[in-house]
Amino acid sequence: MNIAPGKTDVTSIPFDQARVDRLMEEAGIDVLCATSKHNTQYLLGGYKFIFFAAMDAIGHSRYLPIVLYEKGGPENAAYIGNKMEGGEHQNHPFWTPTLHAACWGTLDAANLAVEHLRKIGKAGARIGIEPGFLPADAYTLIRKALPDAKLVDATGMLENMRAIKTEAELERLRIASELITDSMLTTIRWAREGTTKTDIIERLRREETNRGAHFEYCLLTLGSSHNRAASDQAWKKGEVLSIDSGGNYRGYIGDLCRMGVLGEPDAELEDLLAEVEAVQQAAFSKVKPGTLGGDMIAHAESVLKASKVAAYTDFFAHGMGLITHEAPFLMTNHPVTYEGTYAAKPLEKNMVLSVETTMLHPTRGFIKLEDTVAVTDAGYVMFGDRGRGWNRGGAA
Repeated sequence: MNIAPGKTDVTSIPFDQARVDRLMEEAGIDVLCATSKHNTQYLLGGYKFIFFAAMDAIGHSRYLPIVLYEKGGPENAAYIGNKMEGGEHQNHPFWTPTLHAACWGTLDAANLAVEHLRKIGKAGARIGIEPGFLPADAYTLIRKALPDAKLVDATGMLENMRAIKTEAELERLRIASELITDSMLTTIRWAREGTTKTDIIERLRREETNRGAHFEYCLLTLGSSHNRAASDQAWKKGEVLSIDSGGNYRGYIGDLCRMGVLGEPDAELEDLLAEVEAVQQAAFSKVKPGTLGGDMIAHAESVLKASKVAAYTDFFAHGMGLITHEAPFLMTNHPVTYEGTYAAKPLEKNMVLSVETTMLHPTRGFIKLEDTVAVTDAGYVMFGDRGRGWNRGGAA
């Protein structure tokens, strides 16, 4: 069904249409068939259906949102969603001229996608799909129903689409980072001798939620341990704490790491964190438009290699936005499995990076800083730029 019959006004397209059309042309794609939550959210201007925000499964199938977008033809765009999303449209209309809020699984969604592609004369087109986010039964249905179509992997094109953030996206990323940082620092001050890892993680979850962020995870260590999973391990006097949390604000990720200590940091701890900070600053010094991504990585790694802690310390940087690892991809299989396709490309204004240096000290524990930076005209701006030294536990 089309909830807004005859609707053709597409003046409210929430993305840079000219840029998306260019990327599609370069990738050899005539029509996008986006099926991941993050890319459908992007193409819909930030919308994500709350009912399936935490889990996709329902009955014998799963939720499969689909955005169909024809290169140069926004009047032929369609959104295919769950039956309950009709109410969402009534309150805040989707920009796509066609809406099918009618599905309860993958096959009915795929059938509607096929029907729409035929209707707009694209049954034999080059259709960009997301192989990692298109269930096997839906893929098989589309493949059989459209034998003349060429199904093209659009993953890289969609990643490039999201690499340059809008001002609105940057603001959401800034807010997410601020909320996560505030929550972590408050949690460190609250925790005291005898507080367990499980207690600390739960407190952080509540702090993030109360601030309006959506808690996603917390990786936490205490003392000399490098184990970041929840447990009944309790914080002891003189021990360090590393708290690394990811949460989001309106879909955009905040992902930072800060350090705590129960008591006053001794000279060795001050020195170790300074070594981590030196590598971070080396990376920041190369963040500006025009710098090759690989050159920024190489400079930080060279500073780390000359450090006395190099044997047990690692440096990593990656793009982030709607998800924790997205373009620009700067390093290959380090540690996440993907190609560093942006290493030989220049950084561009409004790209956002997560920069992290991690020390697995043999006796003092897990010492890490992770920061979020956005590329600006002049260089970079940091989000959540607080608490980057030793934060005292038990101070609340």
